[in-house]
Amino acid sequence: MTDVESAGYKIVFDCEKLRFPNTGLYHFCDSLGKALKDCIGRRSDMVYFVHKEQEGHFGDDCKYMTYRSIYKYLFPLWKPEKIVWHAAQQFPKAMPAGKRTVLTVHDLNFLYEEPPEAHAKWIKRLQANIDQAARIVAISRYTKNDLLKHIDVKGKPVDVIYNGCTVYSGKPGTPGYIPQKPFLFTVGTLLRKKNFHVLPALLTDNDYELVISGLRFDYEEEILKVAGELGVTGRVHITGPVSEAAKDWYMRHCSAFLFPSIAEGFGLPAIEAMMYGKPVFLSQYTSLPEIGGDKAFYFNKDFDFTGMRKEFSEGMSAYGNGKIPKEEIIARAKQFSWEKAAREYAAIYASLS
Repeated sequence: MTDVESAGYKIVFDCEKLRFPNTGLYHFCDSLGKALKDCIGRRSDMVYFVHKEQEGHFGDDCKYMTYRSIYKYLFPLWKPEKIVWHAAQQFPKAMPAGKRTVLTVHDLNFLYEEPPEAHAKWIKRLQANIDQAARIVAISRYTKNDLLKHIDVKGKPVDVIYNGCTVYSGKPGTPGYIPQKPFLFTVGTLLRKKNFHVLPALLTDNDYELVISGLRFDYEEEILKVAGELGVTGRVHITGPVSEAAKDWYMRHCSAFLFPSIAEGFGLPAIEAMMYGKPVFLSQYTSLPEIGGDKAFYFNKDFDFTGMRKEFSEGMSAYGNGKIPKEEIIARAKQFSWEKAAREYAAIYASLS
């Protein structure tokens, strides 16, 4: 019997973001929700807060609470003496105020994505949610430090619980586009913060292809513009979003994984690639050095193209020569476990007495 179960708590896990497949918040809700079910949900009165279309997502043996738009204004809590509510991201659609509310903060990326005149609006919204929460969890030390710098947590505990990583275990599949040559891979929504436009520089003086998968936005034009200037457009392939089976194929077959993001709360794709034992090349910004540690390679902070080519060449040589063995890369990734994350969240739930 877990501490949570013996305390008699009803745990409500907010999975409202399950309605957005192929996003980081979807994978967070899905993976942590499954781990919580295995950790405590099978033996306790646990409820998943979802949209109608996602009822049954964690199995018919689970309990669900359906999201309604009125909850933004009038929240139907039923005598919450024994309820722990876990809001899975910093801007939930609905969140009750109370001493048993947990808020997970993934990032303060609005500070880097939005124009300065918009920052005050988002700071105000985040501050209000922090004020409502009893316990705050950040998904990396970087996110925690960013939070403490810009928000008044009013003395409340801020824990760091890292996301986990799970390698795809479904049926094998093949993507719509299959490279004809050795290729480099990255995945993520095509937004400026992902910094993907620096990657075509790695295609000069070699025969690699570059595959970029993710939701498509106007930033795609900047990526292709740089590729055109470098004369490598024909070897840059932007696929749009792909299934987990297709992403698994790309991860298994790529020569290296590239993730030069400059605004990242955690960096799950990098850990996923490391689980495959791939050489991973990251930016030195935000949480990525914290996640990759000394088992990843890093681009220079200016993303100077000449420097990046040198860093990539040296990193691939080091990987090929076994200076960073594949087994050590995988071991680093395995430090990030959803089961471990679920146990740490369960301990926080139990502490809210």
